[in-house]
Amino acid sequence: MRIGLGLAALGRPAYINLGRVDELPAKRDVDTMRRATHAVLDAAYQAGVRWFDVARSYGRAEEFLAGWLRLRKPADVTVSSKWGYTYVGGWRLDAAMHEVKEHSASSFSRQWTESRAQLGSAINLYQVHSLTMDSPLFSDEPLLRALSALDDDGVRVGFSTSGPGQGDVIRRAFALRVAGKPIFTAVQSTWNVLEPSAGRALAEAHAAGNLVLVKETLANGRLVVSPPPVLSRIAARHGVGPDAIAVAAVLARPWASTVLVGPASPAQLAANLAATRVNLADGELRALASLAEPPREYWGRRSSLHWR
Repeated sequence: MRIGLGLAALGRPAYINLGRVDELPAKRDVDTMRRATHAVLDAAYQAGVRWFDVARSYGRAEEFLAGWLRLRKPADVTVSSKWGYTYVGGWRLDAAMHEVKEHSASSFSRQWTESRAQLGSAINLYQVHSLTMDSPLFSDEPLLRALSALDDDGVRVGFSTSGPGQGDVIRRAFALRVAGKPIFTAVQSTWNVLEPSAGRALAEAHAAGNLVLVKETLANGRLVVSPPPVLSRIAARHGVGPDAIAVAAVLARPWASTVLVGPASPAQLAANLAATRVNLADGELRALASLAEPPREYWGRRSSLHWR
């Protein structure tokens, strides 16, 4: 299955996804959220999902996933994690700040040690979290050498992107070399019917042999909570929810290696996975393409979403 499960909405009590709160337990203490996470992981694995994506900044997502792996002992899963943001929310819904970004060699060394302590050798792909053009990573030679060295240990190295300049970041990052060897062989970027601007750069990355993961396929829930009329009409035609159509639109991109969803419950997961039963017609794909927003407008709206 090309669909993977991201745990951004389950590893911490607060997040920005719309439509998440009503799917979570009323009490969001650590043990309750761990059980909720394991329930979604169980449902995903039973449905055929084999890719699981976490990050150091996703609260206790690495810990929750590691516990599930120890309990279930699956032998056929792929695990990706990310470094570059630190969770500072203190497990509070009303935290003044939930995460802090730092792309430095010291941050990488600390967070890689922490990720390894949680997940051990289960990590297949380790990614720079939310790389942007202004990141100091691009000129930090010690950091670039440290990242390149992960490949020597059998860990694939990648990066995720955010913001209106994703395409430029993707091309610049894949051009980075250490001793003539590419540092990155994977990218995780936002692409959805509202924000498709990275599509050309992602297609180029895929054509060059890199792994392409797609995140925020539902636009942080916007496409489910307030679906555009054209999306709702196509969903009704196929007998599925708007989320399934939004995910199917990503699956229709041949360059999308793994398409991530981030449900907060088994019910949301099941609705997302209905995308695997949808074959969108060319006319429907063209209609969905008409929903694209100017990238700066899209990312401006995303930055205004509240943690809750």
